[in-house]
Amino acid sequence: MTELPSRRLLLVHAHPDDESINNGVTMARYAAEGALVTLVTCTLGELGEVIPPELRHLTGAALGAHRRTELDAAMRELGVVDHRLLGGAGRYRDSGMMGLADNDDPECFWQADLDEAAGHLVAVIREVRPQVLVTYDDNGGYGHPDHIQAHRVAMRALDLAADPAVRPDLGEPWRISRVYWNRMPRSVVEAAFERLHDALPGLPFEKCAAVDDLPGVVADDRIAARIEGDAARAAAKTAAMRVHATQIEPADACFALSNGLAQPLFTTEYYELVRGDDHTGAVLTDLFDGVEAGARTGEAVAAGAEETAS
Repeated sequence: MTELPSRRLLLVHAHPDDESINNGVTMARYAAEGALVTLVTCTLGELGEVIPPELRHLTGAALGAHRRTELDAAMRELGVVDHRLLGGAGRYRDSGMMGLADNDDPECFWQADLDEAAGHLVAVIREVRPQVLVTYDDNGGYGHPDHIQAHRVAMRALDLAADPAVRPDLGEPWRISRVYWNRMPRSVVEAAFERLHDALPGLPFEKCAAVDDLPGVVADDRIAARIEGDAARAAAKTAAMRVHATQIEPADACFALSNGLAQPLFTTEYYELVRGDDHTGAVLTDLFDGVEAGARTGEAVAAGAEETAS
């Protein structure tokens, strides 16, 4: 069995750029600390709206190919060397926004067979054996079909990967110890928007987004962990977002998507714990705090599953 770093983090995202916006600081931190950071991106974002006029000729497959180069560049900024496309490049197409005809494309991610798509992720889980998984909530943060499907695939795959009876050809079973969903505490978001409104006259954006436009905003008491960005991590996140130029326009401590509405650029990232130890006390500052570093394979996985069931 290949020797792996003692800490291993898996992130599952829908499109290129989602990882940098949500987890850029987190990825930069753990990559710099020597953890194995594995990113799985489910589509190439072929239906994304392009911001720069000089790139608006890019559509469909051409846009997807371009966004893949943006993703590669973003991972270099964050120091992440293990980034993959679910099922291989082009396996699942962008599904577009909810309610559009694009959702019916049989090749789109929204139409993917759940167990088939999860099987691709099971192979990754059993290969890299992460202790920690980060993904979206069951609404995908804000209701985009690909984000919802990424959540479903990630949560299904973590169960399948732990089952010795499922696809033994994909490797030994592995049980992920802890699962987090991307979140933002409401008090932090509201305070950031107040500062942003005050700064707006000096920014290149005319209007601000609303607090409820941001994905994953929840009551403060649901936050189990936060990862703070020092100067180097914050700079890495901003640089990674900047190279996703088709989708993101950063400016100082804020950015805008294709709607042109300013929103804060958060350099502390927050998480809700949904699987694993409760940690009802202080908010963690390390996603791995208290997580066992050793392998959970074979009989150990089965025994752990029996303990959980009982």
